[in-house]
Amino acid sequence: MKREELNQKNPKYVIYSVTDPEFVSFGNVLEGYDLTTYMKTMEEIPVPESDNIYVLEEKKLMQVPETVQMQTNLYGGMDIQVGYCNGHTHTLNALEYHKSAEVDIAMTDLVLILGQVDQIEDNKLDTAKLKLFYMPAGTAVELYATTLHYAPCALDDAGFKSIVILPKGTNESLAKRPEPITKEDELLWKKNKWVLAHPEGSAALKGYYPGLCGENIEIVY
Repeated sequence: MKREELNQKNPKYVIYSVTDPEFVSFGNVLEGYDLTTYMKTMEEIPVPESDNIYVLEEKKLMQVPETVQMQTNLYGGMDIQVGYCNGHTHTLNALEYHKSAEVDIAMTDLVLILGQVDQIEDNKLDTAKLKLFYMPAGTAVELYATTLHYAPCALDDAGFKSIVILPKGTNESLAKRPEPITKEDELLWKKNKWVLAHPEGSAALKGYYPGLCGENIEIVY
C-alpha cells in the first residue's frame, strides 16, 4: 500500500515517510548496506497466524554476512543480536526505548509509531504527541536511543515482517527487577528495555507500566 493511500484511509493522522525531514530527529535511513541476503533469509521465516512474535536472536540471521558489517561499522564492534518481529498488529498498544540505538529493517511495507524520551513527563506521555512513519519494504533505519517505538503496524491481512538489530542481551529477562531509585525505574522491565503501555492495549496485560494517555492509535488499511 502506498503512503498516499494510507493517508486517505487514515484522515485523522498524518503519515510521513522515513525519508521525510520529520524523521531526522528520530533516526537515520541507512544507505550502502546490501540487504538482499537478509530479505531472502526472512522469506523462510513465517508470519504467525495471529498476534506478533518477537525473536531477539535468530541463528539464520546471525549468519548473514551483512551482520558482520552491522556489528563492525554501525555498532563499532560491539556484540549484537539480530532477530525479528513478525505479526499482525495495527495498533499502538505500547512504546519502549533502549539506552542504545536499534536497527529496523522492513521486509514488508509497514508503519512505525514513534515518540521521543523527552516527551515523557512523570512517566506519562500523551499519544497525540507521536508521529507516524511509512517504511517501505527493503528499507533499513537506525532508531536513536532517544526514540520511543514498539512493534510495527501491518498494512494488509498477510501481516508484517521486520528484522530487529540491538546490542546483545537487550530484551532478555532480568534476573530480578531492581528496587526503584528514580521514577524511570518503574518503566524498566527487561534488560535495556523501558516500557510505557496503553491501558487499552494488550501490552498492559503483561504488567507494563500504563503510562500512555490519549488515543490508542490504530492504522486502517
